[in-house]
Amino acid sequence: MGTPGAYQAHLPSVPSWLNKGDNAWQLTAATLVGLQSMPGLVIIYASIVKKKWAVNSAFMALYAFAAVLICWMLLCYRMAFGDKLLPFWGKGAPALGQKFLLRRAKVPESTQYYEDGSVETPAIEPFFPMASLVYFQFTFAAITVILLGGSVLARMNIRAWMAFVPLWLIFSYTVGAFSLWGGGFLFHWGVIDYSGGYVIHLSSGTAGLVAAYWVGPRSKSDRERFPPNNVLLMLAGAGLLWMGWSGFNGGAPYAASIDASMAVINTNICAATSLLVWTSLDVYYFGKPSVVGAVQGMMTGLVCITPGAGVVQAWAAIVMGILSGCIPWYTMMILHKKSIFLQKVDDTLGVFHTHAVAGLLGGLLTGLLAEPDLCRLILPVKDSRGAFYGGKGGAQFLKQIVAALFIMGWNVISTTIILLAIGMFIPLRMSEDELSIGDDAAHGEEAYALWGDGEKYDPTKHGNWNGSLLFIEQTQTSGYTNAATAAAPARGGTIDL
Repeated sequence: MGTPGAYQAHLPSVPSWLNKGDNAWQLTAATLVGLQSMPGLVIIYASIVKKKWAVNSAFMALYAFAAVLICWMLLCYRMAFGDKLLPFWGKGAPALGQKFLLRRAKVPESTQYYEDGSVETPAIEPFFPMASLVYFQFTFAAITVILLGGSVLARMNIRAWMAFVPLWLIFSYTVGAFSLWGGGFLFHWGVIDYSGGYVIHLSSGTAGLVAAYWVGPRSKSDRERFPPNNVLLMLAGAGLLWMGWSGFNGGAPYAASIDASMAVINTNICAATSLLVWTSLDVYYFGKPSVVGAVQGMMTGLVCITPGAGVVQAWAAIVMGILSGCIPWYTMMILHKKSIFLQKVDDTLGVFHTHAVAGLLGGLLTGLLAEPDLCRLILPVKDSRGAFYGGKGGAQFLKQIVAALFIMGWNVISTTIILLAIGMFIPLRMSEDELSIGDDAAHGEEAYALWGDGEKYDPTKHGNWNGSLLFIEQTQTSGYTNAATAAAPARGGTIDL
């Protein structure tokens, strides 16, 4: 049997530094994270909102996924993971050339030094090409923006959203990513954010609340009643989100390592525990389990474990699941109704509670529960540990608090400035007429080729069904119709007008 083309000596597509197992896992993990957004969150957003907003909500997620990729390749990857411009920001440059994408992956500013200038930990240099790293980190950037969008569904002007996505990516997301992951000041200070509890979830939840404030609320009727249009489809999207999280946290070590395995099992343990706790609280306080509530509990568990997935023990993942199932539940179900400020800000999907609160909780619990031996497997600062393990653990907890304050503060300021700047040229909120109509006004399209849901059949609005005079007369006489009535003329003969 001949040698496969890729392995022939004169075709050097398998360089000596390439670990095919690590590269295969990294591409798989990136694909899993990508599936969380497209189609995962697209499906969730389309099904968890009122029927008249299904198309608009899905499109906001779809647009963000595509727009982030182009901006990421043109400028933003190297702002987040390139050479240092400022202690919290990298130098922006394209990541398009083959010389850049085919060389061995490296995060150039990630070398960790002791105070005397000697090297503590070498730079992050995985055994796969830069193209794999660029794509993996793109999927994280994309899901962050899409999660943020959940706060402003059902009223944000789509043109304003189209302008907001690249601006927020450039001026907000890249700052957090470089500071904590790309070799910025929080990275070298030793803050632990294993896979994005702060970079992704705390930032999207905080920015989502700020965006909801500046965009304004939904229409009064939508705020009073906003039922999901397809709960079963929502569960399908939630399933993609949960399973995709194995790539989310399992890909963080940049290797198919034992730490990746630990992160994956902890992720699933925490999510399952949180879902059960949230559901139990729903049953105890409201008398019945909520499917939407179960999805929220699943999500808070996934978010909470993210900053510490590979550095906490499995029993700690259960503890984090218990707390992520009850604390965000309390802030969403109890505190939200008591807070005058939270009542004024219309956060459509409760992104502040499910991502900002859960992400902050996870980051702080990581500062308490990070296990020293697990920390040595992955972290650049040696002797890192949670406060429960003594030593420098108390300082670690304080670092987690400071990092959270930086991420929240930066997102409040940057999101506010971006939205106010956009608002000078494009209205941030749809008009009242558009809000009353929904998808048809925003896109000229509707999610389902059906009419009904209890509304009266209006021939001037919906058209003349089969040109049937009998059908119009029945509608005018009875004042309503249903599917069986509507189908009757079609089963009978043709009635001439």
